[in-house]
Amino acid sequence: MAANKPNKLAFLSMPAPASYVAGLGRGASGFTTRSDIGPAREGPSAEAVAEAQARRGEEAEVDPEQFQDPDNEFGLFAGTTYEADDEEADKIYDLVDQNMDARRRVRREARENEELAKHRAERPKIQQQFADLKRGLSAVTDAEWENIPEVGNLTRKKRKRDERTFVVPDSVIVGDRAKGEYENSLDDRQQANGGFETPADAGTLTNFVEMGQARDKILSLKLDQVSGTSTTSGLSTSIDPKGYLTSLDSVIIKSDAEIGDIKRARMLFDSLVKSNPKHAPGWIAAAALEEHAGRMVAARKLIKAGCEQCPKSEDVWLEAARLHNNDDAKVILANAVQHVGQSVKIWLAAADLEHDVKAKKRVLRKSLEHIPNSVRLWKETVNLESSAADARILLSRAVEVIPLSVELWLALARLETPERAKAVLNKARKAVPTSHEIWIAAGRLLEQEAYAKVKSDGGERDKTEEERNKELDLVDKTIEIGVRELRRHQVLLTREQWLKEAERCEAEGSPRTCEAIVKATVAMEVEEEDRLDTWVSDAESAEARERVGTARAILAYALRVFPDKKMLWRKAADLERTHGSRESLNAILERAVHHCPQAEVLWLMWAKEKWLAGDVPAARGVLANAFASNPESEQIWLAAVKLEAENGESGAARELLVRARTVADTERIWMKSAVFERQQGQISTALETLATAISKYPKFAKLYMIQGQIHQSQKNFAAARASFAAGLKACPKEATLWILASRLEEADGKSIRARALLDKARLANPGVDILWAEAVGVEERSGGAAQAKTVLARGLQECPTSGLLWSMAIWSEPRPTRKSRSADALRKSADDPLIICTVARLFWAERKIEKARQWFERAVKINPDLGDVWGWWLKFERQHGTPEHQEEVVKKCVAAEPHHGQTWQPIAKDITNTGKSIKDILVLVAAALH
Repeated sequence: MAANKPNKLAFLSMPAPASYVAGLGRGASGFTTRSDIGPAREGPSAEAVAEAQARRGEEAEVDPEQFQDPDNEFGLFAGTTYEADDEEADKIYDLVDQNMDARRRVRREARENEELAKHRAERPKIQQQFADLKRGLSAVTDAEWENIPEVGNLTRKKRKRDERTFVVPDSVIVGDRAKGEYENSLDDRQQANGGFETPADAGTLTNFVEMGQARDKILSLKLDQVSGTSTTSGLSTSIDPKGYLTSLDSVIIKSDAEIGDIKRARMLFDSLVKSNPKHAPGWIAAAALEEHAGRMVAARKLIKAGCEQCPKSEDVWLEAARLHNNDDAKVILANAVQHVGQSVKIWLAAADLEHDVKAKKRVLRKSLEHIPNSVRLWKETVNLESSAADARILLSRAVEVIPLSVELWLALARLETPERAKAVLNKARKAVPTSHEIWIAAGRLLEQEAYAKVKSDGGERDKTEEERNKELDLVDKTIEIGVRELRRHQVLLTREQWLKEAERCEAEGSPRTCEAIVKATVAMEVEEEDRLDTWVSDAESAEARERVGTARAILAYALRVFPDKKMLWRKAADLERTHGSRESLNAILERAVHHCPQAEVLWLMWAKEKWLAGDVPAARGVLANAFASNPESEQIWLAAVKLEAENGESGAARELLVRARTVADTERIWMKSAVFERQQGQISTALETLATAISKYPKFAKLYMIQGQIHQSQKNFAAARASFAAGLKACPKEATLWILASRLEEADGKSIRARALLDKARLANPGVDILWAEAVGVEERSGGAAQAKTVLARGLQECPTSGLLWSMAIWSEPRPTRKSRSADALRKSADDPLIICTVARLFWAERKIEKARQWFERAVKINPDLGDVWGWWLKFERQHGTPEHQEEVVKKCVAAEPHHGQTWQPIAKDITNTGKSIKDILVLVAAALH
């Protein structure tokens, strides 16, 4: 049995396989022990491993990058030559990759921004949540701030107390023991000698008066030393008793850190001036440091050394003069002139030190002997002259010495008479042919002469219009020649520079020169296809800068080039209406209709201006001419009807409407005919007109609205319901018609039918906010506040940017949460005028008057056609504003002519308010708002 058993250790006597390495299976290819110092055994070589794998029938693993040169390309073309074609192909592929990435990047960045905005809206930063509270800190008063309690220790941690003890000295104990004792007997020595006596020399007494005088004398000596003017008596002082304490307040008490900084800076500057004594800024900085440290004597010594080391530096001399008093500064600058006689700054500083005008003149004239070509010195010298004759003499000499100074030539021309000024400007033009200021000055001189009076036999008289226009034409020619001459001398000013010069001329009271500059230069550097847009933009920017003359000149030039552009004529008319006179506006409109006879709006503007001026026959004449040019114009017919109706000519207005229905025959004319008859009280005629109009224009919703409203006003609810039903069947997309039908049912006491109608309306017209607002109103009027809030929430989901719904949502919130709700509304729709108006009303409720006024103004700027916003603003000003503020609101509202608004439209279209002005309607709206 034992013989048949296999020997498990037989492998120990066998030879090892060829590729065997001890411990290789467990990851060890060789090891070194403490007794075996030297390299461990190496593993099998690559050849041995490959041989063993081949013996087992395994294939050797081939590394794909085994023979790859890292400096060369990968892949199939690794061995080819990199040529110019390859480089171009690589560039094309790189460009394609960049374009693809850019196209994706726009979408990716947009998506990321959207996600970030959504995240910020859902989870705002703490800083944003507390932003309104931080802004509210500006209203905290000093008293409230002082009453804020100090922060105590709220950590509830016990602090370690200092438990150290010290031994009390015996002297303290003894002293404390004797503290409460009383002496009840005299000392033995006192009893024997009769008391203690103080010995005195020869019985003399102390003189306290002399001691007080000596103390006063010492104090006065010290004060004299401080002031720097010690007196011989010692009893007088030069210190101002009133200003002494004030001067003590100005003493700067420096901290240890600042003193250390001064010492380090002193060492640095000391090293600087010693290593480079010819460096003037170093001396100036060192002296300034000593001045800052309060050591004026050291500063003066340093700057004196700087003047000796750098006598050619004007800055050192000026600093030295500044550090000394007036008399010493004069001596210093006199020395400076000896070394730097050509420095204008030193001569001007020397003149500033003089307080007498004659002395100043003497210094400046002396300076002109040394520096005759300094324009600044000549100007300062001329400014000191009190008489024009002396100044003229000086300037004559100045332009001889400095013929290239444009300023001096222009100053001389201003002092001369007009005739001699022309000669001066001609000389200046020859001396400086590259100056545009001289040409502009010549144009302004001609303009001034054109408006000057001329002498006649009886005295002086104004020039005739023909004479004045002839001379003003010379201004245009002069500027035109000037621009041409400047271009010939290679002086190329840009359009923007010329327009700035034109604006400057307008600001200085030369409108014709401004117009001449615009006429000569506004067409420069502008492509032919861009001229209209460029000129309109220039005119708008000039008007925004309140340069009306420049804007008027630009538009006048544009109208000469484009006389048939209706838009240009409207802009010119709007400019004249805002900034010009009624005569200039009439002149513009007369020219406009002459060049654009088919432009109905220009005819209507002209007729309206005539009517507003009170000239009704002239307005009729304008409309008659408009009829001749536009016989089938609906707007002109209606304007003529309105003109007659407003002036009480009902018969003429009715006749015009009959003719208009025959000639123009439009749905709007039929509607206005029905409205006119209704306003005149002819209800049956109005209903007949509406029936005829509906048969001709069954898709015009306003006809059904007027018909239904007439029946409703007569309490004929069945006929009104039939009219609205017919209208809804013909025009299901008209939201106003649905609202009127709903209000009819509500007026008839059938709120359920009104609610059902609005549900059908929202199905037919999804996303219309006024339908949701009306549904909320129905619920509120029927007493369902909770249901109203539910409907409002659904409406905001469907119309998330509706200002009307957000305004209702803000007011439906409790007072504390309205501010946060308004912030949400502004994030959703920041430029909606209704939201802006609501925020203004919130400021109004918080008594923030100025902020409320600013937000009301912002709201009407966004949309001036909303009459409700104007009404709220007027209501606010009536409560908190002045009469001037109220008048300004009314004036702006009349200029804006609003037509829309939930409160404005019913009041403006009420029959009882027919013929009332915008001001009257505004007052009624302000009273109706609540």
